[in-house]
Amino acid sequence: MVAAFRTHRDRLGCFVGRVTYLEETGSTNDKAIELALAGAPEGTTVVAGAQTAGRGRRGRSWLSPQGAGLYASVVFRPPLLSPVLTLMSGVALVEAIRCRAGLTVVLKWPNDLMVKRGVIRKLGGILSEAGASPTGLEYVVVGFGINLLAVSNLSALSDTATSIESECGEVVPLEDLLVEVLAALSVWRARMVDGQMNAILNRWRTLSPSSIASTVELDGPSGVRRGTTAGIDADGALLVRVNGTTERVVSGEVRWV
Repeated sequence: MVAAFRTHRDRLGCFVGRVTYLEETGSTNDKAIELALAGAPEGTTVVAGAQTAGRGRRGRSWLSPQGAGLYASVVFRPPLLSPVLTLMSGVALVEAIRCRAGLTVVLKWPNDLMVKRGVIRKLGGILSEAGASPTGLEYVVVGFGINLLAVSNLSALSDTATSIESECGEVVPLEDLLVEVLAALSVWRARMVDGQMNAILNRWRTLSPSSIASTVELDGPSGVRRGTTAGIDADGALLVRVNGTTERVVSGEVRWV
């Protein structure tokens, strides 16, 4: 891993010298949050060979077997504490996978990396968690998991999950993909700092065909309602047309049908 980082040092921006690799941890997000609370600078990245308590949105578990995926979490600091940060990270991840593996990955709102080959399957996901230290120093930790290998743990989820190896027949080394991810994050981070929010949102829209004209179900106090996706707004909220009215969805359960 050291050699890969040395070779691509000029592409990595604030991530240079700030990557920690752990053979195993409970959750890379938990470890990154611990470091952020202790004052770790932006660009601090925790990578694990395995997670024993990996998690996704809404408390769901994320299978993280040893050596089978890229499990990592990155610390971001102001001025990047924006609702668009998760979408920006998704754009970077998709572009990195496309570049390194040649795999046509797409985004599904709000945080899923998907591959469609006959049926659509999940390749990875993103979990962003924000907070502040006792001194008031704010942070957002963006964690992501990308399935690299076709391991037996994923077989039971074969109807919904996939891996780069399964799709491409190629084993992509963790360090190679990590370098591409951090390089892409560095590029898109710079655009956020420059205020290029429209460029980020437009790229996300291009990479997320399901955000337009897809049928979804929304859970709400009055029960389940069905609608049609109508894109995202400037804050990254999903727009859904329900009974002739456009609603903003910022949280809660969205089922794609």
